Amino acid sequence: MASPKSPLARHRGKKYAEKAALLQKNRYPIAEAAALLPQLSTTSFDATAEVHIRINADTTQADQLVRTTVALPHGTGKSVRIAAFVPDDRVNEAKKAGADLAGKEDLIAQIEKGTIDFDVAVAVPEVMKDLGKVAKTLGQKGLMPNPKAGTVTTNITKTIGELKKGRIECKMDKQGIIHATFGKLSFGPEKLKENLEALLAAINEARPSGIKTTYILSVIIAPTMGPGIKLEL
Repeated sequence: MASPKSPLARHRGKKYAEKAALLQKNRYPIAEAAALLPQLSTTSFDATAEVHIRINADTTQADQLVRTTVALPHGTGKSVRIAAFVPDDRVNEAKKAGADLAGKEDLIAQIEKGTIDFDVAVAVPEVMKDLGKVAKTLGQKGLMPNPKAGTVTTNITKTIGELKKGRIECKMDKQGIIHATFGKLSFGPEKLKENLEALLAAINEARPSGIKTTYILSVIIAPTMGPGIKLEL
């Protein structure tokens, strides 16, 4: 157990230092890491499982950018509020599929007034031109429907269903790192492992043609508040 006077304890807190002391190896296989992860949380609430993947990419080059979606087998553990931008004759279809909000002009008017009461926006292609009025607002919050993210779709029922079940988007930031979540610690080791494996498989499948050398430099998983575990690649 870490001493309360240790440098780590002074910098991050005694509880964090105690959790960090549980890490006995530099790198862990996925199964071991998933089993250890719930023990590393410093909070009393059900923390989120996070993954941080460093990609060996030049982020200024379009053919080296990583962006993909993945349907997590066990979802994220988080309820997702979905807004569906659809013509009036498809509002009932979208709501039946699970959309929390559905429509076009009324939704756009709400956003123009500053009301954004959803986590993900989806749209059918024919209404995209109407979103020009609020594109900047939605874009700044990362909510603008995008074909690359799979949120511009002709099959609104299927897309909403997948998002409700736990489909997430993974994309690099300007530092070449993908930050994503893959469940709650209460899922237990097996479900966390299966979600993480599905996510990493999707990242591998999305390898850009422009990256000719080593693709993934490092993968670290961590609870929302707690030390990270470096995975064996």
